[in-house]
Amino acid sequence: MDTIKKHLPALYTSPFIRNAGSVPQIMFQVILALMPAVIAAIYYFRWDAVRLICASILAAMISEWLMNKLRKRESTLPDASAIITGLLLALTLPPSFSTSGAVLGSIFAITLGKHVFGGLGFNIFNPALFGRAFLQASFPVEITTFSPPATIITDAVTTATPLGLYKFEKIFTPYLDMLWGNTGGCIGETSSLLLLLGGLYLLIRKFADWRIPASIILGVVLFSGSLFLINPDNYADPVFHLLSGGMMLGIFFMATDMVTSPVTPRGTWIFGLIIAFIVIIIRVFGGLAEGMMYAILLANALVPLLNRTTRPRIFGEMK
Repeated sequence: MDTIKKHLPALYTSPFIRNAGSVPQIMFQVILALMPAVIAAIYYFRWDAVRLICASILAAMISEWLMNKLRKRESTLPDASAIITGLLLALTLPPSFSTSGAVLGSIFAITLGKHVFGGLGFNIFNPALFGRAFLQASFPVEITTFSPPATIITDAVTTATPLGLYKFEKIFTPYLDMLWGNTGGCIGETSSLLLLLGGLYLLIRKFADWRIPASIILGVVLFSGSLFLINPDNYADPVFHLLSGGMMLGIFFMATDMVTSPVTPRGTWIFGLIIAFIVIIIRVFGGLAEGMMYAILLANALVPLLNRTTRPRIFGEMK
């Protein structure tokens, strides 16, 4: 956050209050908050989850080290930002996704999603989602092919996600299964309850701005709820949207990224509502079942504009 403030002087005026927090401490807390979802991923998807998480994190760390060498900079591996990028990317991948694809996505996320913009504190887009978008474009079939959790006994080789089942077949997945994670989907996105607990931990410890999750949830309830009231037979209710897909992971761990989210209170509310509007539009009217990734990336692109147009008036400033 100090890096952001340094390069956005128009948004701040002295005096400043500096706390004892540091980038490594913040990253460690985010990793800790993700551990329940990681454990659930390993429980439901076993070896595939371990394989993807390890490969993605390792590739991200090696890419970080190489980029620092090429740029002749001091190593930034100790700040653990590369670990977070690799872990978040892995959690957004389906269990059957190839190891080489996960490695390629991490390399892309670190090199083009982060260091091309100048490194941590300068990147416009969330690096993990940037890498995931690259994989979505490069491997569209593989990244939308889901294998069932180990807890579901089935003869089928693949299974659809709750979003896919509802969008294309109008089959409703029970809330309880989506809450615990006993469904098909990306390895770290299925257990809404554990992601919610991890997100609440970040909010309580003030490592994430509460306005962003609040505005996204409010927006999802308003936009999807309006459609549901108009035609409940054709549109899913807000609870279904909040519990399904990458909603919880995106709300608490992607959209709240300090670097790629607004720094003004009004900006965070607008940012969250934009994400909610785009994700519901894509889920309901688009050709894809899920839209959280694109919603956050598109909102990331608007952050500089939001910071400029919603900045508070500096004391003594003349129009």
